[in-house]
Amino acid sequence: MFRMLAKASVTLGSRAAGWVRTMGSYQLLVPPPEALSKPLSVPTRLLLGPGPSNLAPRVLAAGSLRMIGHMQKEMLQIMEEIKQGIQYVFQTRNPLTLVVSGSGHCAMETALFNLLEPGDSFLTGTNGIWGMRAAEIADRIGARVHQMIKKPGEHYTLQEVEEGLAQHKPVLLFLVHGESSTGVVQPLDGFGELCHRYQCLLLVDSVASLGGVPIYMDQQGIDIMYSSSQKVLNAPPGISLISFNDKAKYKVYSRKTKPVSFYTDITYLAKLWGCEGETRVIHHTTPVTSLYCLRESLALIAEQGLENCWRRHREATAHLHKHLQEMGLKFFVKDPEIRLPTITTVTVPAGYNWRDIVSYVLDHFSIEISGGLGPTEERVLRIGLLGYNATTENVDRVAEALREALQHCPKNKL
Repeated sequence: MFRMLAKASVTLGSRAAGWVRTMGSYQLLVPPPEALSKPLSVPTRLLLGPGPSNLAPRVLAAGSLRMIGHMQKEMLQIMEEIKQGIQYVFQTRNPLTLVVSGSGHCAMETALFNLLEPGDSFLTGTNGIWGMRAAEIADRIGARVHQMIKKPGEHYTLQEVEEGLAQHKPVLLFLVHGESSTGVVQPLDGFGELCHRYQCLLLVDSVASLGGVPIYMDQQGIDIMYSSSQKVLNAPPGISLISFNDKAKYKVYSRKTKPVSFYTDITYLAKLWGCEGETRVIHHTTPVTSLYCLRESLALIAEQGLENCWRRHREATAHLHKHLQEMGLKFFVKDPEIRLPTITTVTVPAGYNWRDIVSYVLDHFSIEISGGLGPTEERVLRIGLLGYNATTENVDRVAEALREALQHCPKNKL
């Protein structure tokens, strides 16, 4: 017995030595980064651009809570509370309501990947960058894409959309409620009913508007809606919210082909999020800490009340508009009725470079505002009043910063 053990020990020892040699057979070519030996440093700033926004203290604290398993009962309870919070802010009773583990852009792809199949007719309102993105994604899917193109700063009427529905007979219409690149809020009353009259589903992007502008998913006949975490909700970027009504669910579940993306396949996500009964199926590891934060951000809106949240954004934006008019700045969106309360677009004043203004406000006041995006690039300044940041005090701060920037930034008199 002793000889056998000794022999086994020698054999194991030689194998272990071989393993060690295998592990150490190469020299490291990349040394430890010197930058990672230093403490992480993040500046203190007031984020008044189009997003992300500052986190409310309660949301920030939620991000430091202990990690738990993503499929443990305590986490499933948090997920259930998040679903109820989404149903509240969306104003929907849709059971198929959940969080996508990805940014608002990922939610857009989740909707389009699941709803469109090759050859489907797709109609999109293109009056800013997000309509352009939706058209690009649908084209990659193989849908027949029809764009209703309007100038940035304009919106769609029921008559214009009906003409598109009658001409192209789409299975899906895409509209952006709050177009963050242009500062337009799209009226939605009547569009759901109009779409259904033409056997078309209505998909709405509410990333830049949810929580700051009235929207009623069920009552306005919206079939699919999505939003994101980092704007009015004041949660960390990287997760998004989405809901499908029964008509939209039927379209997804009766597909002839599988969605092009497994990660965003709503039939799997529904099982993960408990939308198909009590049994849950693991699809991917959810971002636990981000979900803590989202739960708390939804709780803050629920405690404040949606109507109060909408009113606070409206009042803060009116205060901002007053300051901007006093400075002689011009609104990019000419019609006051369709100016987005959460993100205001101002035409870059003649002779100024928008980068100079944005940099001055950041360098001298630690306030982030932004230039344009897509069709408004080089043309506008964008000022966001999002959730926790939508206060008259913050408006006064950014107004002071803009006044000083206009006095000190170089101006081309030509």
